[in-house]
Amino acid sequence: MLEISGLGKTYRRGGVDTKAIDRLDFTVDEGEFVGIVGPSGAGKTTLLNCMSGLLAPTTGSVRLRGVPVDRPPLEMAVVFQDYSRSLFQWFNVQRNVELPLRKGGKRIATDPREAAAKAIEAVGLKGFERHYPWQLSGGMQQRVAIARALAYQPEVLLMDEPFASVDAQTRAELEDLVLRVRREFDITIVLVTHDIDEAVYMSDRVVVLSRPPSTVREIVPIDLPRPRHQIETKALPEYARLRTRVHESIMLREPALDATA
Repeated sequence: MLEISGLGKTYRRGGVDTKAIDRLDFTVDEGEFVGIVGPSGAGKTTLLNCMSGLLAPTTGSVRLRGVPVDRPPLEMAVVFQDYSRSLFQWFNVQRNVELPLRKGGKRIATDPREAAAKAIEAVGLKGFERHYPWQLSGGMQQRVAIARALAYQPEVLLMDEPFASVDAQTRAELEDLVLRVRREFDITIVLVTHDIDEAVYMSDRVVVLSRPPSTVREIVPIDLPRPRHQIETKALPEYARLRTRVHESIMLREPALDATA
């Protein structure tokens, strides 16, 4: 469904070129949940911005069903890390969720209010439609952002560290919420995260990026039974093995970068 081929990105600041991404090659199948992890500064957000068409790559390409992504595709939605900046504080929950539906044109077959109501209920916010973001907790605000993406009825949902700003309990609740709505709405999801446990718990495959300029170091299949459970799944020996494998892959140093080499 998604094909990332030879993707590279170089930033030029003050006359100096900085290569954030060297060459990335991987695919995302329809209906798949792919997690992307890597060391700090590995260009995970840059990669997601290129995949969504928000940022033009320097080299290589992103293709959605064979069509080059050179602008944000109508078939995609993005959930950003900072919910406080992605929601309109002067719009209530209902209007925030409805907003992209009024730009969706013929993609949205149902009435915007009906689609928004279904998405709001799916994320557990029924009854809060007339509340404003500043009246909600951080976890509830991120639920609004997720509902807005779901209401748009995307084929692909890109998520940029969407749970990084909430506490551990809320993070677990939101992880399970995303897995549940993924089944309900039949969406392909790509999740960028710095949390190894989160990536292993949620994904079908985990793409591990190297240190910058980043390449794909390893793609780890996550063959854990579904549906997953925060306690039962994480108690499995295979979960511990996969978590260790991903962690070791992230921590591995290339000889050229190893000061002890």
